[in-house]
This record gives sequence, structure tokens and C-alpha cells, in this order.
Amino acid sequence: MTIDSVWPILAVIAVLIITGLSYYAGSLLYQLRRQTKQQNQVRQQRIKTMSDSIRTIAMAMQQQQCNLSEGAIRICRLLDAMPIDNVQQFKQDFPALHELFNRVDGFATHEERAALSKQQRRSQDREREEIEAELESDILKELPLLRSLTL
Repeated sequence: MTIDSVWPILAVIAVLIITGLSYYAGSLLYQLRRQTKQQNQVRQQRIKTMSDSIRTIAMAMQQQQCNLSEGAIRICRLLDAMPIDNVQQFKQDFPALHELFNRVDGFATHEERAALSKQQRRSQDREREEIEAELESDILKELPLLRSLTL
């Protein structure tokens, strides 16, 4: 076998290798696009579900089915967890809600609250109610905006 007869064989092998690698790269790109599309769909569904929850909580707050503190905590936690880029904008759009959240977020809940004495619980409740009363009118103005929130 001479060198002249080996070149065509090497060329065919090279073309087969390049074709195989090209097919593999193309299939990886296809998988990446499909995966990115699925992730975007999941993200959009999560945003929709969280937005629906925010609107429902805001409606419950307006109808006094949920006290302002509990609603503020739930809504602010949802807004903070929202998988979007402009989450910080919500603090500017709903300042009273965020102020209430910041002022009552450290209060004892669940087991911590149960561990408090009755006097401590009453004191915390009075403080929370005073904060709610102070911010109520501003929060009630923000609730229609939250109910119409679309992301």
C-alpha cells in the first residue's frame, strides 16, 4: 500500500469523524434548547401561580378575611421569592406593605409564640395591632394594585 492509496481512506475517515461530531454537537444543542424552553415554561408557571396567590391574599386582606400583618408577611415573602429580575421594584411600588412586613417580621410565630407567656403574647399583639392601625390606610390603597398585579 502506497501513500497515495492511504490518503483517500484517511479523508473518508476524517469526514466520518467530523460528521459524527457534528451530529453529536447538533443533538446537544437541540437538547439544550428543549431544556431551556422547559425551564422557561416552568418559570412562567411559577410566576403565574405566585401572582395568583398574591392576588388572592390581597383580596382576603381587603375583605378582612386575613389580618394585615399575616397578609403582608405572606405577600412580601412571595414577592421576594418571585423569579424575576425587578423584585426590588416591589419595595418601591408597595412601601406601606413592606414597612409593615419589616416591622412585624421579627415577631414570634408558631412554636415561638406558643412558648411566650400570655402577657408577652398580648404585648406583641398590641404592638402588631398598633403598627397595623398606623399603616392600614396606606396598605388599603396598595391592595387594589396588588390585586391587579400581572407579571
